[in-house]
Amino acid sequence: MRHGKKHNHLGRTDSHRKAMLANMASSLIQHKRITTTLAKAKALRVYVEPILTKAKSDNTHSRRTVFSYLQSKDAVTELFRDIAVKIADRPGGYTRIIKMVNRLGDNAEMAMIELVDYNTVYGKEAAAPAKKTTRRRAGSGKAKAAAAEVTPADDAVVAEAPATETAAPEAPEAPAANEENAEKGE
Repeated sequence: MRHGKKHNHLGRTDSHRKAMLANMASSLIQHKRITTTLAKAKALRVYVEPILTKAKSDNTHSRRTVFSYLQSKDAVTELFRDIAVKIADRPGGYTRIIKMVNRLGDNAEMAMIELVDYNTVYGKEAAAPAKKTTRRRAGSGKAKAAAAEVTPADDAVVAEAPATETAAPEAPEAPAANEENAEKGE
């Protein structure tokens, strides 16, 4: 019986599930965002959030504890050097799960799990968009000066030039003839 066993087994043995979650957690730490199924994302959130909380205190014991979960020196280094500094003042809720469209092959519910402090779409930076500065240009003076320099003889030449450029040559009638031939079977 499974009385009191609340975690999702994900259809795997215990060792396989722990190895998969460790790999996904290290990928999340290194890439800041990963795409997976919704069930795996929910299981990963339960797995990785205590690790992120542990990383807030940078001492040897917490580094060894985190390494026992992640099994990746690069991920542990990244976690304690960069991520722990950013999440130091956050009391919890380090990850966000965003549902995506179902996978085409097996119609599995897909989700994107990401670290909250590394998202530029929903973060504080995006909340206050930069004020757009507008500039007015006084370009009408140049246009008036250029029009004043044109002589009447030049004006006639300028007026004739666009008329010849706008007259587009007519398309040949060959495609219509080809369609008629195709209908006849030739």
